[in-house]
Amino acid sequence: MIRLQTMVWKEGKTYIIKEVITGVTTQGKTIEEAMKNIKEAVSLYLDEMPGIKSELKHMNAIGAVSVEIS
Repeated sequence: MIRLQTMVWKEGKTYIIKEVITGVTTQGKTIEEAMKNIKEAVSLYLDEMPGIKSELKHMNAIGAVSVEIS
C-alpha cells in the first residue's frame, strides 16, 4: 500500500484535489467524488511510472504540514 498526501480546495461549485508528490490533479462535484477520482488518476499515473511507484513504496511519509506565507 502507498499512502500519499493530497490538498483539496473548492473553486466555485467544484472540489479540486491534487496529490502533492506526483502533482496529479483532478476534480469532483463533491469531496467524495474528487477523492474517488484522485485515487483512480494516481493509480493510472503510477501504472505508467513503475520507477516512481517503487520509490513511493519505500518512502516513510510522516504527515503534512501547513505553512502560512504572507
